[in-house]
Amino acid sequence: MKKIVLTGLLLIVMIFTLTGCTNDKKSTNSTNSTNKTSSSSKKTNTTSSNTTNTTNQESEVNNVDFEANAKKQMAMPEEGETVAIMHVKNFGDIKFKFFENIAPKAVENFLTHAKNGYYNGVTFHRVIDEFMIQGGDPEGTGMGGESIWGKGFGPELDYSLVPYRGSLCMAMSSLPNSIGSQFFITQANYSESTANMMKNGGYPEGLLNQYKQYGGALHLYMQYTVFGQAYEGLDVVDKIAKVETEKSPQADKPVEDVIIESIDVTTYSK
Repeated sequence: MKKIVLTGLLLIVMIFTLTGCTNDKKSTNSTNSTNKTSSSSKKTNTTSSNTTNTTNQESEVNNVDFEANAKKQMAMPEEGETVAIMHVKNFGDIKFKFFENIAPKAVENFLTHAKNGYYNGVTFHRVIDEFMIQGGDPEGTGMGGESIWGKGFGPELDYSLVPYRGSLCMAMSSLPNSIGSQFFITQANYSESTANMMKNGGYPEGLLNQYKQYGGALHLYMQYTVFGQAYEGLDVVDKIAKVETEKSPQADKPVEDVIIESIDVTTYSK
């Protein structure tokens, strides 16, 4: 579906296999005919499969109750629910709740790293106002960090979770199973021009209505794992997003380090 078929690249690989030459014209024609038929059959099957997948995705997203899901995502934690308090030096605290039932690997990875002190002293190495702030790389370059398992893992996606403002998401590269320790917090507010582009792109009206209320990075929907939500401290996120950043050699890196002192994992209590 044009609507939210997730951004992807269709790679068509053509492989030519040379099996020798022949003077038999009939044999050559027969081989060419067979190859064309096989190629045509593959294209037909691929088209049929893509059409089916698109139809299924369209059906699924049209059945999503974006309003109910958004209220649940943005709600305060329940009593006794696991939460994390991120202490950012000279800026303040950001408090998160988590969606373990939907993104269990991402939640376990982040919380375990937090408990083990992996993020202590680590910086927010990439900051873009009206988009997001990114951290979790011990090297501070955007190229480092690893998961608690010592190897990368893939995204955990669900239509019910949207990268609204304050969502906690796992960063990754374009490679498969490339999630390690890096994460980002979406910071963008609602933008009418963005909403119009999304509308023209076929995003569902129900999703756009929630975007108007909650803001966020809607273009990342169903591409990056949303595994948590900030329920307090968005003012801290905004302050970090507005710091002065470098232009080179590492674009969007704060001129003065923004440091995560520690992250406390605890339970929510009113």
